[in-house]
Amino acid sequence: MVIAKKWILSKYFDGKAKASDIKLETEELSETLKDGEILCEAVWLTVDPYMRIFIDSIKEGEVMFGSQVARVLKSNNSKYPEGTYVLGQMGWCTHSIVSNESQVEKLPEMGDLPLSLALGIMGMPGMTAYFGFLEKCEPKAGEIVLVNAAAGAVGSAVGQIAKIKECKVIAFAGTAEKCTWLKEELGFDHVFNYKCTDLDKALSTVAPEGIDCYFDNVGGDFTSTVLKHMNSLGRVCICGSISAYNSQAPPSGPYPFLDILTKKLTVRGFLIFSYSDRFHEGQKQMLEWIQSGLVKYKETVTEGFENMPSAFFGLFEGHNIGKAVVKA
Repeated sequence: MVIAKKWILSKYFDGKAKASDIKLETEELSETLKDGEILCEAVWLTVDPYMRIFIDSIKEGEVMFGSQVARVLKSNNSKYPEGTYVLGQMGWCTHSIVSNESQVEKLPEMGDLPLSLALGIMGMPGMTAYFGFLEKCEPKAGEIVLVNAAAGAVGSAVGQIAKIKECKVIAFAGTAEKCTWLKEELGFDHVFNYKCTDLDKALSTVAPEGIDCYFDNVGGDFTSTVLKHMNSLGRVCICGSISAYNSQAPPSGPYPFLDILTKKLTVRGFLIFSYSDRFHEGQKQMLEWIQSGLVKYKETVTEGFENMPSAFFGLFEGHNIGKAVVKA
């Protein structure tokens, strides 16, 4: 028998998630596998902001959802022999028996890069940046691009892709350390700590000619202000709205509809899940960019499966630079 640890949603979040909302349990798993089954052990697990807004996709008492990089401990499936590393939707658990092949897949081709990157720049966040920015914002050389939450897994990739496409990048993050990384290591043109910046004045100063592309991870008043600075026919990708994820009250404005109308803006919501059958396209290009030094990455690693909740809560306090991952 294998003892599996798993984090259970004990109570739906009411506003900000609390430690009492998630409970650690154990379960005994049989090592006797049916035909086609594999027994997996988590190596790396992900925590992502989207888990907050889609929490109602599971029921109280069920395992918290999410991806992990796992090693096959035992196999009764020739496609995934023992010792294979897989990417799977097994959720917040240390061990799992997978009977449905659609639940797992082989890792993307990553050369000698760390396996954890399959959850980050080579996985869902990196592909969110790749397809969301390139296909929804349609950047052109010389244009001005604004990205917020720019030190996160998605935002940092968006800014770097914009630089590859010869755009000028204006970035916002929440600490001096994050701003230094974006400016000095990633080479973004203008970087601001949103916590101590007058957004309207900053944009009037560094982008008096207006903004062409806006990749939004934050929403709220921030976005309402940015839209006032967009150029006519500007493109906006709404990828996230983390400012509202823990809000218990409906938004009260200001409302941006007049700016959208008068500037003839194209505003598109974006969820990466509809692009899963095209990940191989973005992963091939991303690997080339990483290996050539055009794209850099950071990870904030939390050690220990028992610390998954704190890693998750930290996302909403700005604790991570780059991708937040948990080492089981």
